[in-house]
Amino acid sequence: MTSTDTPAVHDPDELRASMVRALREQDGVTTDRVAAAFAMVPRHRFAPAASPEVAYNLHRTVPVKLDQRGQETSVMSAAHLQAVMLEQAEVQASMNVLEIGSGGVNAAYLYELVGSTGSVTSVDIDRDVIDQARRCLDEAGYSQVRTVVADGENGVPDGAPYDLIIVTAAAWDIPPAWIAGLTEKGRIVVPLTICGTTRSIAFDRDGEELVSRSYSLAHFVPMQGEGAAEERKGMLRDGVALQTDDVRVTLDVPALNHALDTPKTERWSGAAYDLPDELELFLTLNLPHPARLHAAPSIVDSGLIEASALKGVPALVGRDSIAYRTRRENEETGGFESGVVAHGPQADSLADQYVDLLRSWAQKHRRRGAATFRYRPGPAPTSLPTGTVMRRHGVVAVAWD
Repeated sequence: MTSTDTPAVHDPDELRASMVRALREQDGVTTDRVAAAFAMVPRHRFAPAASPEVAYNLHRTVPVKLDQRGQETSVMSAAHLQAVMLEQAEVQASMNVLEIGSGGVNAAYLYELVGSTGSVTSVDIDRDVIDQARRCLDEAGYSQVRTVVADGENGVPDGAPYDLIIVTAAAWDIPPAWIAGLTEKGRIVVPLTICGTTRSIAFDRDGEELVSRSYSLAHFVPMQGEGAAEERKGMLRDGVALQTDDVRVTLDVPALNHALDTPKTERWSGAAYDLPDELELFLTLNLPHPARLHAAPSIVDSGLIEASALKGVPALVGRDSIAYRTRRENEETGGFESGVVAHGPQADSLADQYVDLLRSWAQKHRRRGAATFRYRPGPAPTSLPTGTVMRRHGVVAVAWD
């Protein structure tokens, strides 16, 4: 048994020690300070309805609250993701920190990192979530953490300015209150969602703008309240859906559904398919009319849509045509080759555009960390350049080295 396996014990102290070792081995934890915080906080006390084995599992979330449909509206995030974000944050002693999206355990980690000379405020829109976080924090010995019931879209002005704001729900935008609530050299770590794909981005303040220092793949429950995402979803047929948050994309559901019944066009790029999370990010930001295509297993089994759409795949959408990424085995490209499947009257044109992007990424940007995000508050320009997406309060511009 390796140290990344869940040990067959029930003792929380042993489980916690094993978790810290595994976090180091999997590069979730890279500094001694964050390791010490994870070793100190009794994580299981913040998940009273779960077993200690689940609470200390590196990649398991723990539900905190469900809505009437049984969908998770609040969870205790997986330990590995929390560790990655805390490493991105580079929390220092004596910092004043705001956490947007509460649960308790992450606030406890933050308090361990800022120490008795720092301060941590945790805010959530849901009183039930805050009440549970408050109980767990007090019982675990973190009564110094301040908890607030409010819509995180507006920050917590009476504790500002903050050296660090860390957001633990998937955000569609960065509201003015967050930037205004930062110190001059403050940092925001936020899971930012663009067209269905989310990255935890560490932004540093640059005047009234934000510029990224790092980013990492992430998955969170969506923001509630005023900051909820402005997304559109079209069900083409049972088991096939398109979603987009790009106002430039027209979802003509009947025409796109009809396109799927036309013969498919394939294009192969001759480029390796690897680093799928980086490739997905590049495609999402560079496709001129992007959406995310989802297909149920039954649809994939029928052969109508490729398996790449099982968990969602970046799609290029025309009025009556659609193209999306696929792959095939090819030893000449290192194992797999990326390609495109397209349907509809514009299939050839869309496939050619998509393949050009696959080749561009493979030739120029095929590595981790090649993207730099910049958030610019204010109205969007009349014409949005490639790699720029419009939001309610500003624009996200992404450039690739």
